[in-house]
Amino acid sequence: MAKKKRIPHKFHPWINARKQFRLSDAHIQMARELGLSPKRFAKYADRENQPWKLPLTKFIEAQYLKQFGKERPDEVKPMEEIAAAHVAKRAARKVANANKASDSESSAAESPAPTVTENADETATTDETATTDETTTSQAPAQTTPTTQVPAPEAAPSATDETAVTQPTPKADPWNQNGPPPPSSDTNPE
Repeated sequence: MAKKKRIPHKFHPWINARKQFRLSDAHIQMARELGLSPKRFAKYADRENQPWKLPLTKFIEAQYLKQFGKERPDEVKPMEEIAAAHVAKRAARKVANANKASDSESSAAESPAPTVTENADETATTDETATTDETTTSQAPAQTTPTTQVPAPEAAPSATDETAVTQPTPKADPWNQNGPPPPSSDTNPE
């Protein structure tokens, strides 16, 4: 028994409209390119209450001619073929994303092996990644939030010196048209 192909839910209304209104694949493709909604096809095709309306096939053809300047699309594909191409594209994207994630994980896991150097009778191991990590962390900025620094006095600041303490800048209120509040005068620069 052959396995039935999966059709995404977004294509079901088009397939149902094709069956209900007896439209061809070309008419469905033209309607999709025009941006028509399959839910509104009943309103477009209501000829019993509104006899002046064109039949649905003629309406779609007239709108397509008006917008694109040609009577039919260059290449007509059935909805099942479009759905299969959509499923294949999503599967390929999923595989590519999985490969990308596994490549990034493997490159992160691959770190240089420790090098072994022999000095006379002693064997010492050095880890190159540990030394590079230490140098990069010492160069990285310690603060991530913007702050206002108070000038330090002439003497070396101690841990208890309150003048060397930094204070965060006041954030601007988006609703206040006057701008941010002025800085407080709590600090005493001596």
